[in-house]
Amino acid sequence: MQQATRPYAEEAYEIVEHAAKKIGSRLPGSEGERSFAAYMAQKLASIGITPVKEEFPVSPRSAIGGVPYAGYSGLILCVSAYFALQNSALWFAMSALGIITTVWLIFGCFLYKKWFDMFFPQKISQNVYGVLTPPDGKYDYTIMLSGHTDTSWCWRHSANSYKHRNNPLPGMIFIYMRVGFGALCFFFMVFASLFMAVVCGADMLGAAWAPAVLESAAFSRFVFAMHIVPAVAAVGCCFVIQWNDPHEETASRGAMDNATGCALSYEIIRYFSEHPERMPKNCRIVDMNIGAEESGLRGSMAFVEEHRNDDLTHNVWNINIDSIADEEHFNVIVKDDWQGCRFDKDLEEMFLEAFRDLGMQSKEGGSMHNPVGGCDSTPMTRAGIKSVTFAAQNPTLTYYYHTFYDMPSRFTAETVGDGFDVVLKVIEKIGAFQERHGYNGRRKK
Repeated sequence: MQQATRPYAEEAYEIVEHAAKKIGSRLPGSEGERSFAAYMAQKLASIGITPVKEEFPVSPRSAIGGVPYAGYSGLILCVSAYFALQNSALWFAMSALGIITTVWLIFGCFLYKKWFDMFFPQKISQNVYGVLTPPDGKYDYTIMLSGHTDTSWCWRHSANSYKHRNNPLPGMIFIYMRVGFGALCFFFMVFASLFMAVVCGADMLGAAWAPAVLESAAFSRFVFAMHIVPAVAAVGCCFVIQWNDPHEETASRGAMDNATGCALSYEIIRYFSEHPERMPKNCRIVDMNIGAEESGLRGSMAFVEEHRNDDLTHNVWNINIDSIADEEHFNVIVKDDWQGCRFDKDLEEMFLEAFRDLGMQSKEGGSMHNPVGGCDSTPMTRAGIKSVTFAAQNPTLTYYYHTFYDMPSRFTAETVGDGFDVVLKVIEKIGAFQERHGYNGRRKK
């Protein structure tokens, strides 16, 4: 961390401590999330920037927060299987439940589609942002700094690996075994129910091949196994139920993920408000505090929808900051694999140059894909905004990721300050790029 920027890094760390220790968990649409958004609004007002709050509805458990519902669905299939062996008509209802749950898992939980939101309870979340314009009020483009105010439900299996924190390999094995076994059990019950519904339905409709299947030795062995396997699968489905602890008091405190992103976004805009002569030419700066990221990127989706026809989404460079804590893992995230969205190549190259300029080393080489879930760069990119996500987070599953162990005592203000220096360096590069080329839109390659 550079000495000139130390005061900003130290205040950023104080914001992180306030968020994690005084506010605590901040689930999407919760009072904690609202409190942190209001706190960041007050910080903006304290430096003379008018905060703007935009509310939007969110169904917190309709996306990845609702994974335990798949476990309950699987448990219902396990119990129902014993009754269906006596009454074959039950297989049709079971297969319908399995298909509906699977479709919801794929499109709602993994691909973050909003199709299922109407079936889940709604709450109100909010985006809060502030705009810093150049002293002369003229600008050609916008640099937006964004972080999300909410935190995740506690991933209980990850939290339970805390005892392996000094030797993470057993902890990771423990997590993947339970989650993998649970997923296998759920999908086995779905496919078993669908298979039985097809065979029994074909027999009822008089299909010529059905009697041969029902009288075969393989089918007899399968039916025998179905007297045993559902009891075992029920254990796996309970692991799925336990994945997201539903209770707010045990949710993540969100020091790394993502009070660091909100704090750094604010400190950057404060830096330029105090040093307007250092702002890039013809540029304005936006500090964006996004809500409900952990519930399927709903805040960033709401923002681009709200502003699709104004200049808050036109000629914009978005630096999404998400989790700056692990000093050996400074990376620019260039793609959400699950979402199939490739982020901006120009910003990727600028971050890699900034890492080299500042002498930063990463175990991942400085650039990586987000292998699971999604980040707020995806809705921004799909809206035509040049965006990447900047993170300093161990990409493997750890005891502190999405658990109540995500506390500021685990990392230092020095690491947060390094993140500040990286973002400041990238903004310099954006300014130089704009003067040479102007705004060129999203670049994929």
